Amino acid sequence: MKITFPDGSVREFDKGVTALQIAESISQRLASEIFVATVNGEVHDLARPIEEDATLQLHKWEDAIAQHTFWHSSAHLLAEALTQLYPNIKFGIGPAIENGFYYDVEPPQGVVIKDADLENIEKKMLELAATKEIIVREAVSKAEALRLFESKGEHLKTELIAELEDGTITLYHQGTFTDLCRGPHLPDTGAIKAVKLLSIAGAYWRGDEKRPQLTRIYGISFPKKKLLDDYLLLLEEAKKRDHRKIGKEMELFAFSDTVGKGLPLWLPKGTALRLRLEDLLKSIQKRFGYQQVITPHIGNKQLYITSGHYAKYGKDSFQPIHTPEEGEEYLLKPMNCPHHCEIYKVAPRSYKDLPLRLAEFGTVYRYEQSGELHGLTRVRSFTQDDAHLFCRPDQIKDEFLKVMDIIFIIFKALNFENFEAQISLRDVNDRNKYIGSDENWEKAEQAIIEACKEKGLTTRIELGEAAFYGPKLDFMVRDALGRRWQLGTIQVDYNLPERFELEYTGADNQKHRPVMIHRAPFGSMERFVAVLIEHTAGKFPLWLTPEQAVVIPVSEKFNDYAQQVATRLNILDVRAIGDFRNEKVGRKIRDNELKRIPFLLIVGEKEVEEGTVSVRKQGEGDQGTLSVDRFAEMIHSEVKAQMQIDV
Repeated sequence: MKITFPDGSVREFDKGVTALQIAESISQRLASEIFVATVNGEVHDLARPIEEDATLQLHKWEDAIAQHTFWHSSAHLLAEALTQLYPNIKFGIGPAIENGFYYDVEPPQGVVIKDADLENIEKKMLELAATKEIIVREAVSKAEALRLFESKGEHLKTELIAELEDGTITLYHQGTFTDLCRGPHLPDTGAIKAVKLLSIAGAYWRGDEKRPQLTRIYGISFPKKKLLDDYLLLLEEAKKRDHRKIGKEMELFAFSDTVGKGLPLWLPKGTALRLRLEDLLKSIQKRFGYQQVITPHIGNKQLYITSGHYAKYGKDSFQPIHTPEEGEEYLLKPMNCPHHCEIYKVAPRSYKDLPLRLAEFGTVYRYEQSGELHGLTRVRSFTQDDAHLFCRPDQIKDEFLKVMDIIFIIFKALNFENFEAQISLRDVNDRNKYIGSDENWEKAEQAIIEACKEKGLTTRIELGEAAFYGPKLDFMVRDALGRRWQLGTIQVDYNLPERFELEYTGADNQKHRPVMIHRAPFGSMERFVAVLIEHTAGKFPLWLTPEQAVVIPVSEKFNDYAQQVATRLNILDVRAIGDFRNEKVGRKIRDNELKRIPFLLIVGEKEVEEGTVSVRKQGEGDQGTLSVDRFAEMIHSEVKAQMQIDV
């Protein structure tokens, strides 16, 4: 049979050869560096036989697919260690996550697994890993799987098996441990050289507050100890950059249980920062022909039934609002797009009217589980920088190019320099699950690919990751710590125009369906601000930061002059405040540096006499003495340089 490699080369191998054997035929070093393989677009164990002509890609540690497999196998290793340390422990699920893995477990009656126990569990994991246990995949019938896990009293696993189709079930064995799993996994446990169990949390079984609460153990692992050491240093830096900590120090946002969990309160400084972000996008959108709209925070339940959002988000939404009128129900809106579809329908549309670009900073609501809430990154109320473009099929590529221009402008203004794009296309083997004609899909997919090529954008294509309603382009940004965030998305949608029966009159005088493009450069304002805080450690670009300068008098007798300076700077359009606390000047400097204010202006007797300020820059120390007006000019010059962004 023929094996095709990523570089296009083709080699012949006997049927039943494994990816590991193919790697060994190339070089022993390659074989020692790979963890998993992709065969015909599907991720496979290295030891799984290949029975037909195939494309083959071998994945080293640097590939996200390899890391996911490594961490998935580490979750099984954790479970195996737990079975030896806690007999009769029961297991829920144990997936790989973005950084590491977790396992949800039900400890034996009367046993509580605590943080102090993690070190002992780590030791057992490494002890088992050192034996290089072979990991074996086995396909079994549903009856066999049920019989096996029922005999062990694994009631959580049997619940999962009951929902699976016969003929799709696989088990993975290592040592004396067996788990229900689709895989793939490492060939053996020996590759796992370093492990750190990070935390313990409670987690409701299957995310349902009415189900039992399990113990969730989080961990991470690596093939080299140095990689773990580097990661732990990164974690320490991430703690310093935690947006919840910095947001409190800078007085940007707050939460109140009295208001409600997951409902952020934007404080004056945070509001000013957020509004500047919104103003930036609004000014860019205006130049690209967008029209601003405003829609209500609620909508009739039928609106979301029509859109399909009730079926998708109904269980994750707040309970319906019942009005005094019998049978009338409203929902807090989970998405803005149904409202924008109704705006489209307000007037008849011609092909000459398209594209129609509607934009809104629209607040939406999702009832996230309380255990899933996390600062601004996971909330129950968030504002999307939403826009919906209604266009003809022949306009898709041009609209994609323009949206990409907007995203690039924003990334440049905010110093997000390291990013790539993920193109999500249909599953080539199962096209029945997608709405829309093959012709339209092919046009849209090709338009996205061509647009990315024209922009010279680094991309990766993910087959089968498209939404059922259309292909999409997601922007993946690496922050200052190298963490990967999805910021900015463009999605083609054939579904909502169909559901809402949207039409335009074409040049042929016939009725046609428009194509809808969803677009959100920020994603949600809350999550974007959280990522921005952690990316910059709160040291925002000068144009964006809530306060650009603070005037610090060295003693109370210079307060009047300090106030005059602050007032003059605000007149000159520099955001400045005065620090008139009865504290020593050293304490004021430290406190204001903690607030990440870029410039500290120290004033005393000499500055009063000369009408100047002594300038101290965050992280750079003393910058000399300037007149107030000259300092304002310097600020404006720096802001102008930061905002020199091309459209």
